[in-house]
This record gives sequence, structure tokens and C-alpha cells, in this order.
Amino acid sequence: MILLDGSFVSQKELPNDYDGAWSPVGVDPSRVDPVLLNFDNQRAAMKAKYGGELFISSSLAAPGVLFEEFFQTDRNGNAKGILSLDLGSIT
Repeated sequence: MILLDGSFVSQKELPNDYDGAWSPVGVDPSRVDPVLLNFDNQRAAMKAKYGGELFISSSLAAPGVLFEEFFQTDRNGNAKGILSLDLGSIT
């Protein structure tokens, strides 16, 4: 599963990026692109290769807040929707 956020899922006419979180459940670690695990230099390699940022959903985004929860609130703490894709259903 992947959760998408950022201007890509907003009402912006010309979105310029996306942020997301992916679930490691059922993922074969040997098949994960190492770029998705490289958070150096503010995730520069990830942004260059994929045009956005992806975090592990079960990692902390802030003290006591997982990325899975973080992306479901706006900057004011209000609940908001995100896009959830079940990658297991894609053939």
C-alpha cells in the first residue's frame, strides 16, 4: 500500500511534487530500490529519481506520529484525505 499526499493530491492547478508513505508489510527488502531508503541531503537522490519523497509508513514523522497518520492532517492539525493505492492489485 502507498499513501500519496502533497500538491499532487491537492487542488493546485499545476502540482509540482508529491509526498508519500509506503507500507513495508509483505515487501521483499531485497527488491526495494536503495534510493527509497536514502534520506541523506534532504532526500535529494529520491527527489531526483522519483520526483517526490516516499517514507516508510510505520516510521516516525514527528515524535509519537507515524507517517501514515502525519499525512492525514494539514498544517493546522485538521483531518484531511489522502490517496491510498493498493499496489498488490496492480498487474
